[in-house]
Amino acid sequence: MKNAKSMYYKQLLLTGLLLGFLTGCEREVSDDVAFATLTNNPDVFIDGFSGGLEYLPFNGSRLDAFKVDTEVKYQGEASMRFDVPNFGDPQGAFAGAIFPDNGGRDLSGYDALTFWARATKAATINEIGFGNDFGENKFLVTLTNLRISTGWNKYVIPIPDPSRLVAEKGMFWYSEGPEDGDGYTFWIDELKFEKLGTVAQPQPAIFGGEDLVAQSFQDIESTIPRAGLTQTYNLASGINQTVVAAPSYFTFESSDPEVARVNELGIISSVKTGSATISATLAGVRAKGSLTLEVGGPFEFAPVPPQRNPEDVVSVFSDAYASAAIEYFNGFFTPDGQTTLGGNIDINGDNIIAYSDLNFVALKTLNTVNASAMTHYHVDLRVEDAQLDPGDFLRVLLLDAGPDGALGTGDDTQAFVEFRSPVLVAGEWVSLDIPLTDFAGLNRSNLSLFFLVSDSTISEVLVDNMYFYR
Repeated sequence: MKNAKSMYYKQLLLTGLLLGFLTGCEREVSDDVAFATLTNNPDVFIDGFSGGLEYLPFNGSRLDAFKVDTEVKYQGEASMRFDVPNFGDPQGAFAGAIFPDNGGRDLSGYDALTFWARATKAATINEIGFGNDFGENKFLVTLTNLRISTGWNKYVIPIPDPSRLVAEKGMFWYSEGPEDGDGYTFWIDELKFEKLGTVAQPQPAIFGGEDLVAQSFQDIESTIPRAGLTQTYNLASGINQTVVAAPSYFTFESSDPEVARVNELGIISSVKTGSATISATLAGVRAKGSLTLEVGGPFEFAPVPPQRNPEDVVSVFSDAYASAAIEYFNGFFTPDGQTTLGGNIDINGDNIIAYSDLNFVALKTLNTVNASAMTHYHVDLRVEDAQLDPGDFLRVLLLDAGPDGALGTGDDTQAFVEFRSPVLVAGEWVSLDIPLTDFAGLNRSNLSLFFLVSDSTISEVLVDNMYFYR
C-alpha cells in the first residue's frame, strides 16, 4: 500500500458554509420562581409497573411479546415475561419495546439499572438498557449481547454519568430476536435503579478507543459513530461492564475550533483547511481515543449524468435516475475479503459509495437487473490514493445470475474490463463509459453482482452513477 490516507466519509453530510455558532440570549431567573421537583422513584417493575410507566412495542415487534407473569418470578408476586418469536412468525419478527415514564424522573442519585433474569435456555439478548423514550433518546444507554441462562442471576447496567439524568423518561428498553431461528422466553424481575457504590474505575472511550487520522473537506458535517462511544466500569463481581453511551454523556473538544468544531451530539463540522483533533471527557475522565481531521478544500462531486430518456437507462446506483434496490454494498465471498467502509454515504443529498482497504468487493442488487437492451455501462470512479503506480489497476466486473436468476447454480456468467493510469487519475473523478460488448461472454438479463477488484494495488475509491444506457 502506498501512502493512502484513511477517509472518514461514513455518515458525512455536506452543509452550507458554516458562518459560526449562534449565541442565544440568557435571561436571569427570579428568586421567586419555584421549580417542580421530579420523582426520584427508582422502581421500574417490582411485582407490577411503577407509577407512570408505559409499555410501547417497537414497530415490527410481536405486540404480545410482553406480559406480566404471576407463575414464574424471582421473588414477590410477579415478573416481566418476554416471549421471543420463532423466525418467520407472522405476528412479528422479534420482541422489543420501551418502557417510558413520560413525566420524567430524577435518577441522578443512582449509579446503575439492575435486575434479575432467567430464560428457558441459554441465550444472548441483542440489546437492553435505558434512556429510550421514542424522542431524543439523549441519554440512551445500550448493553449489547447480554448472556442469560436458565437460572436466576442479577445483572447490572451502569449509568455512564448519573448527574445527567435529572429528567429522564426512558426507564427500560430491550430488543431481541430468535436464537438460531428459534424463539424462547425470558423473565426479568426486581427491575430498578440502585446506588450500588461499587461501580468503579470508569474507562470512557470514543472511536472505539482508537486514535484515528482521517481526511475531510470544508463545509462537511460528520457524526461520531455511536457504536464507538462507550463507558466501561469495574463492577463488584470483578467484571468490566461496557455499555454504549449516547453522545450527550460526553463533553467533546476540538484542538482548533477554527478548523473543526464538535457539538454535544458528536456532530463534527469541518470549517476550513488545516488539522484539528477531536477528543472528549466523560464525567471529568479523559476518554480513550481521538480523531485527527486533516481538512482539505471543498468536496468535489462526480460529474452530473446527462438527461436521458428513462426508457434508455437501467440504473444500479445513481441519484440522477430511478435506481435498483441495493441488498448490500460490501460483499466478499471468500476469506480473503478485506474491504472496509463499503456503503452508501450521503453528502448534501448526493449518495456516494466509499471503499477503503480495497482488494475486491461486490455490490449486490436486491433483484436482478435486466440490461439486455442496453449498449453501455457507465460508472464514475475517484481513486483517493496519493499516487498511482504503473502496476495499479481497477477491474470493473459484472456477474449475471443466469436464466434461473439464482447465484451459484451453474449458469452464472461474469466478465470484467480493467483500467490503469492514465485512464485512472489519483484524486480526480473519472467517468467510464464501457461498451457492453467489452464484457465478453456475459449474459445481461439477470445481472446481480457488481464488483470492483484491485488486488490491493489501489486502496481508497469513491464510486457514483452506476447505470446502463443505450
